[in-house]
Amino acid sequence: MPERLRPTLAEAIARHGLDARKSLGQHFLLDPSITGRIAALPGPLEGRHVVEVGPGPGGLTRALLDAGAASVTAIEVDPRAAALIGELAAGEDGRLRLIEADATRLDLAGLTGTPRQVVANLPYNVGTPLLVGWLRQAALWERLTLMFQLEVAERICAAPDTDAYGRLAVLAQWVCTTDIVLRVPPGAFVPPPKVWSAVVRLTPREKQPDPVLFGAMERLTAAAFGQRRKMLRGALAGLGGEALLERAGIDPRRRAETLSVAEFERLAGCLVS
Repeated sequence: MPERLRPTLAEAIARHGLDARKSLGQHFLLDPSITGRIAALPGPLEGRHVVEVGPGPGGLTRALLDAGAASVTAIEVDPRAAALIGELAAGEDGRLRLIEADATRLDLAGLTGTPRQVVANLPYNVGTPLLVGWLRQAALWERLTLMFQLEVAERICAAPDTDAYGRLAVLAQWVCTTDIVLRVPPGAFVPPPKVWSAVVRLTPREKQPDPVLFGAMERLTAAAFGQRRKMLRGALAGLGGEALLERAGIDPRRRAETLSVAEFERLAGCLVS
C-alpha cells in the first residue's frame, strides 16, 4: 500500500498506546530516511521473502514493503505492537503476515518461501542467540541484514588478535561474509539507547558445514574463548587438549584470540574425525 494511504506511524502509535519497553529490549526506529536506507542494504528485494523480527510500530516493515519485497513475515511478541502490525497487514494485499510469537522459539526458515532473507532491527536482549540460530542454518538464507548494538556488530566482524575477536566472530565469519554497512546514532531511536547501533550484512558462503561439524565448532569456540586468557592446551583440556592441538598442527601455547577462522575450522575437523 502506498505510504500516503496508510495511517502515519505517529497516528498508529498513538492509537495503540505503543511505548517502547525496556523489558522487551525495545528501541523504536521511526525515521523513514533511515528505515529506507536499511531496506536498501540487502540489495533488490523484488521476489524475496523477508522475515522481520521485532517490527515494533512497523517503520522498517513499511520500508521493506515499499522496497518491493514479495512478502514480509513479521514476528512480534508484544501484543500491543502485534495489534498495530495486524492493522497494517489488513491493507497490504497479503504481502504482510503477522506471527505473534517469541522468535527464539520458531523455525523462521520454515515460515516462508525462497529466496528468503532476514532484515531486522533486533531487540537488544535476543539479538545474539537469534543470530547463532540462523548461522546454524545459514544455507537456508540468502542474506541476513541485522541491526545490533555497535559493540555486538564489532564483535561479529572482528579480526583475530583484537579485543573484540571471539566466539561470535569465528562462528559468523566461518559461514558468512560479514560487513558493518551502517552505523546509527542513539538519537535515531525512541527512546534513545545509551549506545550506538550498527547494521551488519551477513551473506552465507557457498559451502556450508554439516550440523555435526557446526556443533563441534560451537563446543570448541565456547571452550577456547570461555577461558581466553589461558593457553589453548588448558582451555581445551576437556576436548582433547594438547593431543587435539598437535593433530591440527597448532602450538598448544597459543591463546584463542590468535587463531584464524581457518585454524578453528581445522581444529573442529579434528574434533569430529
